[in-house]
Amino acid sequence: MVIEDKMLTNGEPEEEEEEEEEMVDPLETIRQKCEAAEHCVHTRERLEACENRVGSRSSTEEDCTEELFDFLHARDHCVAHKLFHSVK
Repeated sequence: MVIEDKMLTNGEPEEEEEEEEEMVDPLETIRQKCEAAEHCVHTRERLEACENRVGSRSSTEEDCTEELFDFLHARDHCVAHKLFHSVK
């Protein structure tokens, strides 16, 4: 049997392709779920509208900082609630 295996592979060791499991960050999973929540969707829409508005202008002082912070605050508030609720 060993001789037959070597003949099939021409004496070279077989290369076994092992599929590596993709590592999923649990925090990223929670963030994605929170981003789908109604409040986060609303703040993301406001952020994207601001980015589109600013991107369409050649010169502006607007920088969408407030909209970005609103979105991050809403998402992180949701994440903290879900994360710490599951730790208890």
